[in-house]
Amino acid sequence: MKVSTKLRWLFTAITSVLLLNATVSYADGHGSDHGSKGMDVPKIGSMVVMSGLESPWDMAFTADGSMFYTEKCKGLSVKTASGKVNALYGMKGSKGYKNSGKDLFCEGQAGMLGVVLDPNFKKNRTLYLYSTSSKYHASGCKTNFEKCDGNIVMKFQVNKDLTRVSKRTDIVKDIQYKPFESNQPFGGPGAHNGGRMTFGPEGYLWVGTGDRHRGVCPQDNSLVCGVVLRIDANGKGHPKNKIKADQRFYTYGHRNIQGIDFRPSDGQAFTAEHGPWHNDEITALVNGGNGGWDPAEKIAGRGACPDMYCGYEPNQMEGMTPAVRAAYTPMSDTRFDDLMFPAWQNNGYSQGTGSAAFLTGKNWGIYEGRLATGIMGIGFGGTPGGMRIDIVDIAPDGLSVKSVIHMPVGVSKRFRGLEMGPGNALYASTDEGEIYKISAQ
Repeated sequence: MKVSTKLRWLFTAITSVLLLNATVSYADGHGSDHGSKGMDVPKIGSMVVMSGLESPWDMAFTADGSMFYTEKCKGLSVKTASGKVNALYGMKGSKGYKNSGKDLFCEGQAGMLGVVLDPNFKKNRTLYLYSTSSKYHASGCKTNFEKCDGNIVMKFQVNKDLTRVSKRTDIVKDIQYKPFESNQPFGGPGAHNGGRMTFGPEGYLWVGTGDRHRGVCPQDNSLVCGVVLRIDANGKGHPKNKIKADQRFYTYGHRNIQGIDFRPSDGQAFTAEHGPWHNDEITALVNGGNGGWDPAEKIAGRGACPDMYCGYEPNQMEGMTPAVRAAYTPMSDTRFDDLMFPAWQNNGYSQGTGSAAFLTGKNWGIYEGRLATGIMGIGFGGTPGGMRIDIVDIAPDGLSVKSVIHMPVGVSKRFRGLEMGPGNALYASTDEGEIYKISAQ
């Protein structure tokens, strides 16, 4: 790597840390960033719109305010604009759904995850769904160290009264899945599936995936794991995607993407993803770029690791300084010349950064155009917990942040999914079983 590139990386990291330490505050106008008179600081409030759900994961809205949502171990439902709930498509063994997929199952972190509507939904009635599936296991999935096609993207037709989905078509069939337990923290089957989806400004579907606890995955472009896909409605890659090994790939080298969204001002794509015991990250994506996550063993000065995965080393089950872990297995490894430098690294901590959504609408005042990120509060080995939503003001070049504040939603929850909805409100799903509407005025 060129010296100039290393210096830029060092400068960006130092600047980000200084800014974060200097400007973390609360959205009531107190704090160094937003205490000045005359700033358009909105009043933010939250209310529960659904409760009693089982691990709600993602949401998608129609123009009239109907809300599709997934429950990880149950299935896809919709709450109509009138308030009626229709259970549409269930997992294997689920009850009360109009239809179900016998191949769809829930295990560990895996299950029914992302849902998104086609940009032309009003005309074509098309919905896309991400889920774990046994349909394409074939002769694979016998161990954790071989190809296991166990996550898929499906598309459906939704009828006009939102009571049924039909015409299931599987458009991505080979996203990798972890079939067995391994000697890792959170090491059960079904780890690190990614699962977040969104449509980009050009009308292509973007799909985030995870490394599924396999060391070679993120840097091996023969496998669909630790990558971001940019595909059309039939699963074919965008013709301008630059990764030649698989035309569907837009970026690679990721750990576990939980959020993808596009900055309204310029259409730039950003991802949010979990770190291991260090460095949650927000990153501006570059076509053909490398997220820099490489947990493979016996490289970069590392020896053998449990189950050939160095993602939690060294001393993976013990608390230690996050910087020591980061030096051993970096989230963004500067060995790679095609590294995409993160804008934000959560002050070096990993606290379970989840979904992400840019705030849109003038009602958000000075926060309009900033990125909201859900933090699920994982605390380990001295890492401070913190179940919250952050508002991140990303610099125009996408390589640093100007400030980070904590959104005053009035509750402390594991915020799993974030999505902008009707009336420019932010909707948030929690692992505790609620969906919140968060409004600004």
